[in-house]
Amino acid sequence: MEKNTPLISIVSPVYGAEKIVDLLVERIIKEVSKITENFEIILVEDGSPDNSWEAIERNCTKEKRVKGIKFSRNFGQHYAITAGLENADGQWVIVMDCDLQDDPIYISQLFAKAKQGYDIVYTVKEKRKHSLFKNITAYWFNLFFNWLVDNKSRSSSKDIGSFSIISRKVVDAFKDYKDYRRHYLMALRWLGFESGYINVEHKERHEGKSSYNFKKLVNHAIDGITSQSDKLLRITIVLGFILSAISILAGIYIVIRSFIASFQSGWASLAVLVLFTSGLVITSIGISAIYIGKIFEQTKQRPLFIVDKALNMTDDIN
Repeated sequence: MEKNTPLISIVSPVYGAEKIVDLLVERIIKEVSKITENFEIILVEDGSPDNSWEAIERNCTKEKRVKGIKFSRNFGQHYAITAGLENADGQWVIVMDCDLQDDPIYISQLFAKAKQGYDIVYTVKEKRKHSLFKNITAYWFNLFFNWLVDNKSRSSSKDIGSFSIISRKVVDAFKDYKDYRRHYLMALRWLGFESGYINVEHKERHEGKSSYNFKKLVNHAIDGITSQSDKLLRITIVLGFILSAISILAGIYIVIRSFIASFQSGWASLAVLVLFTSGLVITSIGISAIYIGKIFEQTKQRPLFIVDKALNMTDDIN
């Protein structure tokens, strides 16, 4: 490592956080300075509708170790994390949200745990400060997702957040991760490496509200499931075979009944069977279309994000 290479980089995607940025930077500097003065903070503004970028500019002017990246539009949290990782120079990189629910006070614990020989250290939130609805949906999504991808590791728990520290080796591997549709934690699980965990308290959101509404959460869930597993496609094949077998047995039954007794088929049962079959076919086509759409997105080879502006970056922006 070069002499001026930061020991630690902190990457934080910023959206709707104009009132939080100053305090976020202040608290990060306070905690990281307990470890080293050789660090950098990379704030990635993800097309925020408020004055978050102006707040980032202000902090970049005051502190040269604070670096700013501004997207041309909103690309999404995990693309902002990707931009931060691609431009982080630290031997270790900490990823954390900007809303201070990820408390910077745990930075020292993350680093100490990583120095025990772990390439990735996750934070386990003891009590998530989310609504009952979000906690319930997160539980069932994780249960369903882990079943689909056959993931039984602790890193798949719903209590694992993006607040984490990763080594330079993991950062370099992440930069080679080519999936267009991406999720930071899912990518880390796929990459592997030796992982450790620390328990943290999930704080109340310092200001504002989450940008993840119900529609975004559903789309995020669909993207996560379909980008990590093809089991849904295999399930539709199995259902097709089962339905075909039932149809054959029902046909044999009807033929036999027509020979041995007076038999008049019921229109109600026939209508139900047709509707059920049609629904299954349409669902199967829809699932297949989602996967085909993802293949189409991947083959277009568009950039993951577009950078509009950058501040205090020593090298060309990646």
